[in-house]
Amino acid sequence: MTIPILVDVDTGIDDSLALLYAIASPEADLLGASCVAGNVTLDAVASNTAAVLDLVGRSDVEVAAGCAYPIARPLVITPETHGPTGTGHAELTAPPDRLSERSGIDLLVDTARSRPGEVTLIALGPLTNIARALDREPRLLTLLERLVIMGGCFGVAGNTAPRTEWNMHVDPEAAKLVFAAAGRDSRKLPLIMPLDLTEEARLLPHHVSRMAGVAGTAMESLEPLVSRVHPLMSFITDALRFYMEFHQRYDGFYGAFIHDPFAVAAALDPSLVRAVETTVDVETAGELTMGETVADLRNSWGRKPNAAVALAGSAHVFLEQFVARIGRLARAQA
Repeated sequence: MTIPILVDVDTGIDDSLALLYAIASPEADLLGASCVAGNVTLDAVASNTAAVLDLVGRSDVEVAAGCAYPIARPLVITPETHGPTGTGHAELTAPPDRLSERSGIDLLVDTARSRPGEVTLIALGPLTNIARALDREPRLLTLLERLVIMGGCFGVAGNTAPRTEWNMHVDPEAAKLVFAAAGRDSRKLPLIMPLDLTEEARLLPHHVSRMAGVAGTAMESLEPLVSRVHPLMSFITDALRFYMEFHQRYDGFYGAFIHDPFAVAAALDPSLVRAVETTVDVETAGELTMGETVADLRNSWGRKPNAAVALAGSAHVFLEQFVARIGRLARAQA
């Protein structure tokens, strides 16, 4: 039995890997991808998303452009993390007519309305599109089977500021609106995949070498792999080389946190994580903590829970699944 999913992406490198993981997962039925500005500008996000899907023969998946700017502040992007176009050293382009005629907001709302109680929405970027979709359809969270959010940090340091994770930093006002809506009306509490857990999913060069082995090609390092036989592995190695160089500079290890694919995996298999039901809110005005996600783990506020925060899980199991599934996908494409 398949799980119908929508993904809301700001496609940089780990979003690209998340899209590939969704395509490679037999239990996932990817209905569409809504795009939001975040890692790169909206035009680049939409182009990257369509190009990654087309690379693996999934031009049937609808790609729709959503919000180009956060709700209440200027857009900030992160080319130092994902490269100038969002896919590191890899270069992909999508045809200009590839994008849907409807907006990303329409894609989210229309799909949820047409399949009430069925669709899992996985938000992998800033929550701008989700907040705007709630403006249009206040019942959105009830119409969904579940919302899964990659974002926030609670007991670990942030990756943007000392207490702030990137997706929340880009549009904290949108995140605050989404968490407020989750406290009022949802089928299931949204599952939050914060840095506390996603940073346990460290993809290292040996994982990529094993992935290449599953795909049917030998690879000793992450040097450029120009291959007409294995175009997907070529894309993955070029993208990951940039991403791993970034982590080596800023995080002290040659590898990559693959936040977004872990969130997709948890949406498909909740047994991979152990979550705590609590109340989450977002700081939007703090001088030092703007964008911080705050969890009321001792119920000091006296509010009912609005989120299930995954603070522990089986990252090693996910990594083995990631290597096997992406390797098989690359082999099938070859």
